[in-house]
Formats: sequence, C-alpha cells, structure tokens
Amino acid sequence: MSRLPRPNMTVPAPGALAAAAVLGTVLTVALDMALLWWVALIIGVAAAFALVVWSGPLVPDERRAGAGGAREEGTVLHETLVVPTALVLSVLAGLLTAWFLDLSLVEPVAAALGALLGSVLAFVLFHRLSAMLALSFAAVLAAGILAIVVTAAVLHFSGIPPLATFERMLEYGSRPDSLVRIVNDGTTYYLAAVAVAIGFKMKLFNIGVDGQYRLAALLAAAVGGYVMLPPVLSQILIVVTAVAVGGMWAGIAGYLKVARGVSEVISTIMLNAIATGITAYLLSTDRLAVEISTNNIGTPPMPESSWVPGIPATFLGSDQKIFGFVFLAVAVGIGYWVMLNRSRFGFELRATGQSQTAAEASGVNVKKMVFLSMLFSGMVAGLVGLPQLLGSSHYYALDFPTGIGFIGIAIALLGRNHPVGIVFASLFWAFLSQASGILPFDGIPQEIAVISQATIVLTVVVVYEVVHRWGRRYQQQQIGKQLGTTAGKDPQTVPSASEGTIAEGGDDTAPESDGKRGGEAQ
Repeated sequence: MSRLPRPNMTVPAPGALAAAAVLGTVLTVALDMALLWWVALIIGVAAAFALVVWSGPLVPDERRAGAGGAREEGTVLHETLVVPTALVLSVLAGLLTAWFLDLSLVEPVAAALGALLGSVLAFVLFHRLSAMLALSFAAVLAAGILAIVVTAAVLHFSGIPPLATFERMLEYGSRPDSLVRIVNDGTTYYLAAVAVAIGFKMKLFNIGVDGQYRLAALLAAAVGGYVMLPPVLSQILIVVTAVAVGGMWAGIAGYLKVARGVSEVISTIMLNAIATGITAYLLSTDRLAVEISTNNIGTPPMPESSWVPGIPATFLGSDQKIFGFVFLAVAVGIGYWVMLNRSRFGFELRATGQSQTAAEASGVNVKKMVFLSMLFSGMVAGLVGLPQLLGSSHYYALDFPTGIGFIGIAIALLGRNHPVGIVFASLFWAFLSQASGILPFDGIPQEIAVISQATIVLTVVVVYEVVHRWGRRYQQQQIGKQLGTTAGKDPQTVPSASEGTIAEGGDDTAPESDGKRGGEAQ
C-alpha cells in the first residue's frame, strides 16, 4: 500500500481522518449484508487502516515524535512494530465496541458504530502511537498468549478439553448479569490497585492495603449504622471516616519508615495482622456488632439515607444494578493521573521514586514525600470497601469480602501503575474470576482462573522488565543520533569553552553549566 503512487500534495489531518472513518464505516455496512458482522467489521477497519498508511506521508503535521524528538514514521521500528500494533488495537477496539453495543442496539447499527470507532483509532494510533508504547502493548499481548498456552497445557494434561473450557468461560462471562458483576468487582479492584500504585510510584511496597480497607470499612459501617443523618451528609461522613482511618493506618507505616527506617514491607505486614485482631475484637455483640442472622454478626444495618443508589443495567439486558461508586472510582483515577502528571507533588513523587539521592540534591524533602505517599495510598485504600458497603451489603459482617488488597497488588503490576492500564487489568481480573464460577458445575476445577491470573502477572512483570531495559537503550540511541545530526549540520556554530568564556565576559562556568543542563533536559 505504501508503494502506490501518491499525489504531490498535502492532506489536512481532519480530511484524512474523515476519509478513513467514512471508508471503514461504509465498507462494513455494505459487507454486513453478505458476511458475518465481525468479518465485515475486520475488513472495514483494515481497509481504513490501509488508507491511513497510504495517506500518512501526505499528513506531515501529524507525524509522531519518538524518543528525543526524533521522527519515527518511516523508520524500520515504526514499520515492523508500531504499524502492526496499531492495526491490531484498532480492530480489537472496533470488535469490542460493536459487541458491547449489540447488547442494547440492533446488530447493523452496532457494527457500523464499532467500525467508525475502529477507523478513527486507526488514524490516531498510526500517527500518535510511539514505539515504546507499542512495545508495551506487544508485551501485554505476548504475556496473554503465554498465559493461555500455559493454562491450556494444564487443562490438557489434566484430561480436560481446553477449547471447550475457554468457550464455556467466555459464554458465561459475557452474560448480562455477569457483566454487571464484572463492573462491580472491577470497581473495587481498581480502587485497591490505585492505592498500591501510589506507593509503587514512590518505590514503596504497601502490602497493608488489605488491612487498611478492612479496618476502614468496619469503622465506616459502624458510623453509618449508629449515626443517623440525612442523605448526602450521611454518605459524606461515611466516606470521610473511611478515608481518615485508611490514611491513619498507612501513616503509621510511613512514620516508622521516615523516623526509624523500618521497612514498609515489614511494618505493613504487621499492621495487617493488628488490623485483623482489632476487627475481630470490635466485631462482637458486646461492642459494635449486632446479630444479623443465625450464624452471622455485623454492624447495625445502615438506613437507606446512607446508601449510594445503583445504576440500572437495563442497557446491558440485566435486572441488576451497577454500583454508584463507579463514578467515585472514575474520579479517583482522574485525580491520580492529574496528581502524577500535572502537579508539583506528582513530579517530586516520581523524581523521588526514580532516585532519592538526586531528588534530595534538587531540594526535595524525601522523608516528607515518603510519608505523604504512604498517607495518600492509605486514604485511597480506605475507599476499597465502600462500593460493597454502600452499594450492596449495607453493613460490615463476618462475610465481608477480604483479600482485595492483595489482588490490588497483582492488578497494579499488570496495569503498570497507569490509571488507564489499571482499568483494563481490573476488568480482566474480574472477568476471569466471574467466568470461572461456572466451571465447578461442569466438573472443572475453578482454580484454572487462578493459574491464568498468576501466569499472566508473572509473565507481564518479566516481559516489561525486558522491554524497559531495551527501551532505555533505544532512547539513548535515538538521542545520540539526533545530537550527532545536529552537530554535523553546522559545526561552526558550536562554540568552544574558551569562546564561551569570552562571549560571556569571563564567566567560564556559565556555558559549561548550560550545556550540562541542556543535555540533561534532552
């Protein structure tokens, strides 16, 4: 396609985008009359992507800059890695969109909208997807394939047909009621993973998320059950209580880290055990608990004024409701991204995580950053139990979900601590957990899902480490090439140290210092 003749002209980016969208959508609608909808969509999005590749050189303003500002389009790496990855992602996005819309719309309309989104993404990804990000997507894909292979091997040697098992899980996991449970569980997992990710960005391992959210949920449920307030005020009080308890419990580990040098791994493990003991002590009919049923005790049920209304899932074809706390999870994700990338605190947090020595030399209070990172991590951890508490159970009892904090560690690793990556990792984890629920009825061990989850997390961690090391070498090579090209264009304009001294009036440190700063910034 790239070898076909092109006119000697430029095409505005909106025009090229519109042409690709129209081609992909119209071709999908036309082929949908004779082929299966998913086949028509794949052909339509692939045709739109081919048009984007052909018209790429005609849209110079949309070229993607790679490491060090170097152009990536047209390079071998772009052709062999970015282009195939962008094509696969565009097709997958179109298929998933059409499948999701098909739950509430007629099939031709869902396919057309899926093709439209896939065609638009084809243009965006081809021009905007960097080589390093494409390599990350490829690593996730490779890890997923390896996890499927390992799981299939375990099933095969156990005498269980792998294809039939995967088909059964996919069929059950895509039912309307299962989709609602996946979103609800994913909301809880997302909050736990963000809490862990805040610590990971600081190179802190907050294993205590599990104890932090359980203690926060217990005390927040007790406040909601014993304190009667009107709506809104009651929810605010419960949320503030949970955030305060979670932050306080994690702040203990942060204080021990900065004041006594105690490893946060050791302190949070011990605090988990202490939180379990405190929870068992308080959850007694002599203290905070009342009898819920014959074999269950818990905090007093909260009045309806404290509940968070759910979202009807009729658009998914289900009579169940999605937790209203999904909007709080979205807000937490946005706040997490803004804090990391658009605030001074986020910059200092990432800088301290990369090198505490360099950050301290730059004037960053490292001890303060360590303490605040643990504090904020615990505050987010305090929210983990609230979707279940305010959206479903409305009290804290002996059967309240546990272990979510440890699941959050795996999801944060799988999502690479990125707010968007954690979304997909949370939903994927929730899908495997939900889809495996049907396996015992077919005589298949439910632990198959655990094997898949563990394999993909381990594989992703290993593959990403390889990608990270290769990426650093690639960026260094790109920067070296750019600097070499810049220096070779006009060597007469590069002053020597002595010339800089004369030009600056005898200040022999200024040019060298500026040069070093420029190199570091580059």
